[in-house]
Amino acid sequence: MSHPHPELSAPPPLAEGGLRVIPLGGLGEVGRNMTVFEYDGRLLIVDCGVLFPEDHHPGVDLILPDFDPIRDRLDDVEALVLTHGHEDHIGATPYLLRERGDIPLVGSELTLALLDSKLREHRLKETVHHQVREGDRMTLGPFDLEFIAVNHSIPDALAVAIRTGAGLVLHTGDFKMDQLPLDGRITDLRAFARLGEEGVDLFLTDSTNAETPGFTPTEKSITPVIDQVFRDSAQRIIVACFASHVHRVQQVLDAAVAHDRKVAYVGRSMVRNMAIAKELGYLTVPAGVLIDAKELPTLAPERQVLISTGSQGEPMSALSRIAQRNHNLVHIEAGDTVLLASSLIPGNENAVYRVINGLARWGAKVVHKGNALVHVSGHASAGELLYCYNIVKPRNVLPVHGEIRHLLANADLARLTGVPNVVIAEDGVVVDLVDGVAEIAGKVACGYVFVDGSSVGDITESDLKDRRILGEEGFISIIVVVDSVSGKVSSGPEIHARGNALEGSSFEEIKQPIIDALDRTIAEGNTDAYQLQQTVRRVVGRWVNSTHRRRPMIIPVVIEA
Repeated sequence: MSHPHPELSAPPPLAEGGLRVIPLGGLGEVGRNMTVFEYDGRLLIVDCGVLFPEDHHPGVDLILPDFDPIRDRLDDVEALVLTHGHEDHIGATPYLLRERGDIPLVGSELTLALLDSKLREHRLKETVHHQVREGDRMTLGPFDLEFIAVNHSIPDALAVAIRTGAGLVLHTGDFKMDQLPLDGRITDLRAFARLGEEGVDLFLTDSTNAETPGFTPTEKSITPVIDQVFRDSAQRIIVACFASHVHRVQQVLDAAVAHDRKVAYVGRSMVRNMAIAKELGYLTVPAGVLIDAKELPTLAPERQVLISTGSQGEPMSALSRIAQRNHNLVHIEAGDTVLLASSLIPGNENAVYRVINGLARWGAKVVHKGNALVHVSGHASAGELLYCYNIVKPRNVLPVHGEIRHLLANADLARLTGVPNVVIAEDGVVVDLVDGVAEIAGKVACGYVFVDGSSVGDITESDLKDRRILGEEGFISIIVVVDSVSGKVSSGPEIHARGNALEGSSFEEIKQPIIDALDRTIAEGNTDAYQLQQTVRRVVGRWVNSTHRRRPMIIPVVIEA
């Protein structure tokens, strides 16, 4: 088994007849999924998603894959294949299309419909679409593609088999093996087995639940729990879930009909996505059950069901505003029931518990994954992955979609079933399939690209470090005027602090040490403004650290007059 190494050099030219795999996201994190395949001078991209920021990314809205490794080769891209419609697989597509607007898009009906809505928001023209479904096969340049039905927490998900002269690759996308799916569309294990008989040279498998033993529970196992919540609730019910979880919304709609309640969608993305799902036939809305959220005040609380965004504690989401009692249509009351029908994405725990506590403070009963079976994962657990390895019998395996621990756990499962070669890669690590063997060939520079408002890629790790310091330690500004003739301090230092315990202090004890240090620096012949600012920064930094045990951002300004 090969392991990536930080000292890997740039890969050599691809061997003739070989297939190159370049993961640009999704290997080392849950999100930002994007993989580039190169064969015969042409490129095929599978997925182009976003990663959502965590607490250590202050001010960041989204994190994109790094397009730099392929930026000068975008004309070689045959198509972008999208395995399903989740944000971590389609969310970065508008940003890629800004670089080359005519990249053909390949995906299932629902996936492309959700993406079209996103492209309209970004004011991008529609590019060429190839709508596909399970069983379809198509050729794009040197890539022969076949699409296979897989079950996931969003309808219409697909795995993709990629045939080239270098061999057959099978990419699962996100999948599980729910044997009782709500829509009756199971993962096509017969197709997996058929491809296994043909000979899968490289198997890229979803790793998210590789550490979880056994099999992922079925979506239908949640139905009785939702029904029990409806039976036990005497007032308003609010269900928070992902805005793309059509199956969960279907379960709630069915329960509302059974218990004579009306349903309103709350949250822009929920309204938009469910309208698309209904129009395309993926969501069945019984007559008379759905009302506009504006009608809620006219309806008795015991007849209301709200399906809301905000299951991850997003600060501007509908659920967060409800918890803060500043939503314009929904006023949480004691006795209301809130059902958080989703998993906790790593990094969101604090935000979610903050919302739970806010709701509980007003007397609401909060039902969540910690106290009831209200959500099942959309990803295959270890038992399902073992099953797949045994029927596909791949020659080489490259675990994808997961943090390092998930990738390693998935690799262990593959080895247990006798897979002869397992390659562990991270984002930017290049894997070549040559003569039936997959090996690490090198590494390309590949980092996070931050979106901050309308700014894309302008924010660096250094900027984020500054923001974290400002957020945690505050800042101190020092303004000093130095006489350009005498070289003496003629005014100041004027010192101000913000965002820390020093705010409002007089700073008298440090003013003279600053003046003395500047005098010494100037006497030594250092009159450059930058050198003088560094002198001020050192003096104030040492003083704040020794007397207050803080490390704020120090902003010195030295003016020559």
